[in-house]
Amino acid sequence: MNTFLPLFPLQIVVFPGEALNLHIFEPRYRQLINECETEGILFGIPAFIEGRVQEIGTEVELLNIEKRYADGKLDVKTKGVGVFKIEEFLSRVPNKLYGGAKVEKVEDHPKGDILQSKKIVDRIAELFEVMHIHKDIPSAAEFTTFDMGHHVGLSLEQEYELLCINSEEDRQDYMLEHLERLIPVVKEMENLRIRVQMNGHFKNIIPPNV
Repeated sequence: MNTFLPLFPLQIVVFPGEALNLHIFEPRYRQLINECETEGILFGIPAFIEGRVQEIGTEVELLNIEKRYADGKLDVKTKGVGVFKIEEFLSRVPNKLYGGAKVEKVEDHPKGDILQSKKIVDRIAELFEVMHIHKDIPSAAEFTTFDMGHHVGLSLEQEYELLCINSEEDRQDYMLEHLERLIPVVKEMENLRIRVQMNGHFKNIIPPNV
């Protein structure tokens, strides 16, 4: 069933469940946020990639307006709710400053595989260790791909591909494959960094017995 959704395209991917803080300065989106506050409506954030609005986006709920500036700008807290697909895009909604679209909600299958979760958590821990990143990692039982989608080195285009997958098991496969490709590259870059730093040092090298 199609529904109408105001849109706020951004050059980011927002995942369901994600907490997102936004600074709102354009008049069209100030109008939108004020209507979200007064009317309780949701809005959509589709990713803007390579100069165009993508057809898959995330429905977003306004949680709170944290600060109102004298010039009308706003700091707001929002949260991703669910995924939608644009069926008909309007660059300008009649009698409004902002755009919108007729959208269809995308059904998600959120149950993942616990063994895959454990593999992914182990790979993320390995990646963070190599990169000297100190960040909390969820346990395998708590893990979801959307929760870690911004923390495993995906490009914007890859994050969008992850968002487009409507099964957690398939998203797990996608993320695990990505990590298994990425980690050897990161390790080699770290080894290169160490070799560059050691250039010019006295080296205690044991010659081969030939």
